[in-house]
Amino acid sequence: MKGSDSITVVEVGPRDGLQYEKEFFETDKKIKLINLLSTSGLTRIEVTSFVHPKVIPQFRDVMEVMEGIKRRDGILYSALVPNVKGCQRALTTAVDELAMFVSASETHNRKNVNMSVDESLIALREVAEMGLKAGKRLRGYVVTAFGCPYEGRISVDHVLRIIRAYAEMGVSEVSLGDTTGMANPKQVIELFKAVMENTSLDIAAHFHNSRGTGLANALAAYQAGVRIFDSSVGGIGGCPTALGAMGNIATEDLVNMMEEMGVHTGVDFAKIIEAASFAQEVIGTELPSYTLKTGQPRWNQVPTDAPERNCS
Repeated sequence: MKGSDSITVVEVGPRDGLQYEKEFFETDKKIKLINLLSTSGLTRIEVTSFVHPKVIPQFRDVMEVMEGIKRRDGILYSALVPNVKGCQRALTTAVDELAMFVSASETHNRKNVNMSVDESLIALREVAEMGLKAGKRLRGYVVTAFGCPYEGRISVDHVLRIIRAYAEMGVSEVSLGDTTGMANPKQVIELFKAVMENTSLDIAAHFHNSRGTGLANALAAYQAGVRIFDSSVGGIGGCPTALGAMGNIATEDLVNMMEEMGVHTGVDFAKIIEAASFAQEVIGTELPSYTLKTGQPRWNQVPTDAPERNCS
C-alpha cells in the first residue's frame, strides 16, 4: 500500500467500460486501447472478462485479446471470472489477477447470475481455490454495495458478510461498487469507515457517475482512508443487469482531481487522454469525461481564444 499522499488507480475500462457497449469493439482496437493504457503509467488494468459470450457478446474475443496485448513490466493485468469454467479458461492465459464478484443485494445477484448471494459465495470458493493454487492474486467485488435499484439501501452488515467470506477465500483486496450511482458522500464515508474498521483486507472504491456524484464520492472515500480507486478511461461503462447504471468515473477526471489536490497517481494525463480519445473515436459518440473535453486547468497562461465577455 502506498503512502497517504498517493493513490493506486485501477483501470477497468476495457472490461467494465466495454461490457455495456452495444456495438462490438473490434478485437484489434481492444488490444490497441489496452496497449495505450499500458503506456500511461497505470500499474493495474482490468483487461477483460471470461464470461460466456452468450451473456456478454462483447467478450467473445477474450482469448485473442489476452494473447494480443503487449504486456509491460510493473503492470498487473486482471480479468473478471464469473465461475469455474471462466476461471479454467483464464488460467490458460498469462493473467495476473482474478476478479470475482457478488452483489450485496439478493435481487440484483439473482438477476445478474441467477443465484442467491450464498450460492454465489459457495461457487466462488472453488474459483478462489483454483486461482490461489495457480499462484494468482485474487480480487473481490461487492456489487451494489451502496444501494440497489430493486431493494434500495444496503446495510453495512450485508457488505461486511461478503467481505468476511472473501477473506476466508484468500482474497487480497475488495472493491465496493456503487453500481448504479446511488451513493452520496456522507454515506460513502460512513460505509468505508465501518468496513475498514472491521477488516484487514485492502479496500477499493468503484463509483459510477449515474447521478453526477462520482467524483464527490471518490473524494469522500479518499477522506475516509481509501487509497485504491477503480475508474474507466473516458467514463465508459455500466451494468447490463442494473437499471439506471451509467459509466464509471472517468480515469482522466479522477487523475486530474487528485493531482490538482497534490495526491500522486503516477498516471500521465496526456497519455490517458490519448487512450480516451481513441476509445471515443472507436465508439463513435461523445464520452462523458469532462477533462477529455476541456483538458487540465491552464494556470500559467490565458487562453488566446477566450471570449471577451463577462463570466461568473
